[in-house]
Amino acid sequence: MIDHLTSYPRRIICLTEETTETLYLLGEQERIVGVSGYTVRPPEARLKPKVSAFINAKFDKILELAPDLVLAFSDLQADIVAELIRRGVTVMTFNQRSVTEILEMILTIGRIIGCEEKARKLVLSLQVELDAIRESAGCFAHRRESFSKSGTTRSSPVFAG
Repeated sequence: MIDHLTSYPRRIICLTEETTETLYLLGEQERIVGVSGYTVRPPEARLKPKVSAFINAKFDKILELAPDLVLAFSDLQADIVAELIRRGVTVMTFNQRSVTEILEMILTIGRIIGCEEKARKLVLSLQVELDAIRESAGCFAHRRESFSKSGTTRSSPVFAG
C-alpha cells in the first residue's frame, strides 16, 4: 500500500515565526527545513535555511528543500501561497488574530503533524499561564486618569485608561 497516505509531514517550511516557535515548543524542530528570515525565536531556529521575508519568498530555494508542507500566515502572504500552490506545494495558511485563535493554531498544527496530544498539553500549559497572569493582574486597580489636552478646559477632561 502507499505509505505516504498515512504519514505526517516530515519536511516543513515555516514562513512565519509563530509556526516555527510552535514546532519547537512541540519538540518537532527536526521537521523544519526552512524558515523566514525574520525568525528570531528560538535562537537556534536562525541556523535553519532562510527562504522568505514576510511578503516575498525564494521559490527556487523552497522547492530545493522539497517540503511536504509550508505553513504561512494571513492574506499578507497570499501571493506567496498562490505561487507555491501553482508550483505544487501543499500550504496551510493561518490567520490567528486573538489568543484563542493562536491556541487553535497550535492545536491544528499538532493534528496536522500527528502530535495532537503534545499540542493539547502545550495549549493547556499556556492556558494555565494566561489564567495566572489574568489573576495577578486582578490585583491592580483599574483607574481612569484625566489630563488636560490643548484646547480643552478643566470642565471637559479627556480620559485615558
